[in-house]
Amino acid sequence: MKGIVFSCTVICTAVLGFSALAQTKKDDKVRLITLDPGHFHAALVQKTMLSDIEPDVYVYAPKGEDVQSHLDKINTYNHRAADPTHWNELVYTGDDFFNKMIAEKRGNVVVMAGNNQKKTEYIKRSIDAGFNVLGDKPMAIDNQHFEMLKSAFADAAKKKLVLYDIMTERYEITNALQREFAGIPEVFGQLKKGTPQHPGVEMESVHYFYKSVSGSVLSRPAWFFDVKQQGEGLQDVGVHLVDLTQWECFPDKIINYKKDIKFNGAKRWASDVTLSQFNAITKLNGFPAFLKKNVVKDTILKVYANGTVNYQLFGTNVKLTAKWAYSAVAGGDSQYSVLHGTKADLYVRQGATEKYIPALYIEPLNESAAYEKLLIEKLKIIQDKYPGVELKKQAKGWEVIIPEKYKDGHEAHFGRVTEKYLDYLRKGNMPKWEVPNMIAKYYTTTTALALAKGRK
Repeated sequence: MKGIVFSCTVICTAVLGFSALAQTKKDDKVRLITLDPGHFHAALVQKTMLSDIEPDVYVYAPKGEDVQSHLDKINTYNHRAADPTHWNELVYTGDDFFNKMIAEKRGNVVVMAGNNQKKTEYIKRSIDAGFNVLGDKPMAIDNQHFEMLKSAFADAAKKKLVLYDIMTERYEITNALQREFAGIPEVFGQLKKGTPQHPGVEMESVHYFYKSVSGSVLSRPAWFFDVKQQGEGLQDVGVHLVDLTQWECFPDKIINYKKDIKFNGAKRWASDVTLSQFNAITKLNGFPAFLKKNVVKDTILKVYANGTVNYQLFGTNVKLTAKWAYSAVAGGDSQYSVLHGTKADLYVRQGATEKYIPALYIEPLNESAAYEKLLIEKLKIIQDKYPGVELKKQAKGWEVIIPEKYKDGHEAHFGRVTEKYLDYLRKGNMPKWEVPNMIAKYYTTTTALALAKGRK
């Protein structure tokens, strides 16, 4: 198929010679390339303008509904009443979109958020061609892709390029404060090792196929329901849970995945999506041929979107679970988390009691006046970093009262991740633990899949 190029202005023909921006002139800006955007996360990277990013964004994709949906979201941001963006999307569509991107080299950072079947290959080939990469999770969905991703990280290091994944959950304030309180021994004590039956760390994420994004009901592509293209639940959204476990419980510690991770077990199970539900989410009329093998009784699609892994990290037992359902009865995507300490447990809950808004609780094992006095004293450490955070006494322990200014929401977190990524590009200051811990993260999720399938 012949490629199609279109834009609202003349396409800039300047070609960059680049590795990481730290090696280019200080006034060089990021020139984004969006590759085959099939997931709404690609658009959320551009929900706000950042001074380091040129407004011209080069888009390479096959022609179809995925890229059009992406462009529609960008257009919405450009025309919203409050703080509109001014992106200029310079679009090439055609079957040869990837080779065209490599040949033209019109940008220096490739953003990838879409079909995960070829994402790891695209990451590897983009790094080989000299592009920096900001990739949505997951960057690998099985053992084979994990090995390819490791190679991409090795090549990025040699070329001094920055390969990074979008971990928005680090910017959710309850997760950040859970990490902060866990780092105060007088309050939390030490993280318990636990057992496989009673782990020291437990996290569960519940997502929904039918939901709203940027004020509109999300329409998902049919391939999203094919785990060979999207990945299974634990290998997709479960990446956030593994990342939070590493980031909160062992901050700044480098993980050697070959030595520091041991598995207790894993399992997977399907979510049932009815034909009418599928049609409502995809705006299609029936299951496409590539999904028919997963359809039972002609009307029920089995989607292996759920998984759990029980493993040890530095000897601490961890249990992580990812689940998907059709739509929420109330609220939206939610997360539950508990870190068990020798002095207190730190809970993040997001249920009806919390009005489906994440809340953080400190529940001491032995509550006393002395503990309360010490907790109030140590709260000042948190307040120095997060002014306005307070404590409210509960029947069991305390709720951490968080000012509204810190509750910026999931969509806003994409801008914060992008800012962090730009800082790494500009200054070359990515922490030494980030890359080995990204590798450990994808080792955990992909090995869990192999275990759940009985292949390891």
